[in-house]
Amino acid sequence: MYIVSKIWLNQNGKAFGDGPYDLLTGIDRLGSLRKAASEMGMSYNQAWHLIQTIEGRLGFSLITRQVGGNSGGGSTVTPKGRLLMERYKAFREESKEVLEQLYEKHFQQMFGT
Repeated sequence: MYIVSKIWLNQNGKAFGDGPYDLLTGIDRLGSLRKAASEMGMSYNQAWHLIQTIEGRLGFSLITRQVGGNSGGGSTVTPKGRLLMERYKAFREESKEVLEQLYEKHFQQMFGT
């Protein structure tokens, strides 16, 4: 037996969690919202709506977009978006460690490892 948890930031609704983190990671790696969404099995419209909703709840931009042109356009994660990603990742990892310690404290005797 083991602990399972899901963590997200809430600001007038779900503002940031694993899904948006994964989407931004894909955008950062691929340079494209469309490609990152496709990789996650999400439509471009769903991804764009998700980004807009989160930006509205957080009050800052997560990505910048360059439309079409000779270079084909693309998206990049903003510096504040990247900082959010870094802090969320660190928070999620630290939370997992703390929850595992609490699980051991409260349930190890009952269920073992």
